[in-house]
Amino acid sequence: MRLILRTSMVCASVVLGACTTLAPPDAPRAVTPPERWHAPLPHGGTLGDMRQWWQQFNDPALLALQDAAQTANPTLAMAQARIVQARAAQVGAQAGMGPTLNGNASASRGNAQAPGSPPATVWQVGAQASWEIDLFGAQKLAANAAQARLEGAQALWHEARVSVAAELAQLYFDRRSCEQVLAVAKADAASRTETARLADLSAQAGLTAPAAAALAKASAAEGRGRFTQQQAQCDTDVKGLVALTALTEPQVLALLTPPAAALQDSALLSIAQLPVQVLAQRPDVFNAERELMAARAEVGVTQAQELPRLGLLGSVAVGGVRTGGSTSDARTWSLGPLQLTLPILDGGRNAANTVAARAAYASSAAAYAAKVRQAVREVEEALVRLDSATRRDDDARLAAQGYTTAFDATQARYKAGLASVVELEESRRNSLAAQTGLLGLQRERLGAWIALYRAAGGGWSATQLDTPPPTPTGRTAP
Repeated sequence: MRLILRTSMVCASVVLGACTTLAPPDAPRAVTPPERWHAPLPHGGTLGDMRQWWQQFNDPALLALQDAAQTANPTLAMAQARIVQARAAQVGAQAGMGPTLNGNASASRGNAQAPGSPPATVWQVGAQASWEIDLFGAQKLAANAAQARLEGAQALWHEARVSVAAELAQLYFDRRSCEQVLAVAKADAASRTETARLADLSAQAGLTAPAAAALAKASAAEGRGRFTQQQAQCDTDVKGLVALTALTEPQVLALLTPPAAALQDSALLSIAQLPVQVLAQRPDVFNAERELMAARAEVGVTQAQELPRLGLLGSVAVGGVRTGGSTSDARTWSLGPLQLTLPILDGGRNAANTVAARAAYASSAAAYAAKVRQAVREVEEALVRLDSATRRDDDARLAAQGYTTAFDATQARYKAGLASVVELEESRRNSLAAQTGLLGLQRERLGAWIALYRAAGGGWSATQLDTPPPTPTGRTAP
């Protein structure tokens, strides 16, 4: 009796609430980004389009390597595969909202009548249709979740492109910076070797103490070791470029020849404007938002599993029977039954699925908040690094010029016999450190620009979901 009463009540609720939809969980508390950047903006923040950023360097080698990386990188291939998967899931979810139609055909031959009667051939061709009525909007919610994940996968493809471009550029400029440091190390090693030769001649003539000659020889050995170490670093950078681009090492070396004269970033006056709305340009933040939307919709999908389900069946068929040389045909059709499925006892499985979906939604909300905060942090840190490198540039140049001038003067005094080897080597160390520091600062400044490019989403926007964006070199994406 209780079961019958419960069933009646459920049926009544279906009739009364057939046009209602499931109530999704409350939206999470909004993550409010800062109203302004606290770190200084480069050039006042009034800048241009980041998507064409790599062209501003006017470096054919960089553009060629970027194109190769965008074509062959496995990270992009995986991102594209995820888009295909998400699109297939979206098509499947949308298909679940409509009716299904299946065809069937059958034929048989036998004798089921009295002994001696002729055998009969029975055949039938027909179609069966079924449609689950979306009483509570669960199917629509599932389709919305699939659509959100498709858009998120498309955004992650753009993020992969930006990440690959930034990694390639960092490796490229590391290599160019390494070439400049290597040139300084080579000149320094040659200078130390010449000083050691002169000191040895002077010691043989009794004009210089043997200890001074030994110091000069030790300095020359140190210089040669530093040169060898720097050469190994440059070779390592080439290996990284080969791995990112799938080019052969000779091809990469050909693109890197001749070495760059200097690391220039004057063209970087054209990086995109950096308002607080830059967070909307981050494909990873967009994906986190879409994942949150999908998780919210899936809560409703799991809730629907605890509610009645209403389906409508129908069929149409043409058949016949042939026996004893005579044939009889028949045409049949049916509409119904109208089938109501009531979840009564499932051991708590549906309720557990709902709890799990709500937990997944809470996790997605936390992940979204973390992603927004991470994006703000990355932009702020890149701005601080860029500002610091810019403000130190003049001092680093003055230091390099001053220490170089002092070393030249000390070297002249040493050759004239007015300065000791100790004075010469101390001056040499100061000059080498200042020159290397200046080159390192230039590389740091470029690295800060690249980090800012990446932190600001590389000029991406949600309007680029449906059409592939240009490659970071400004050319059409493959």
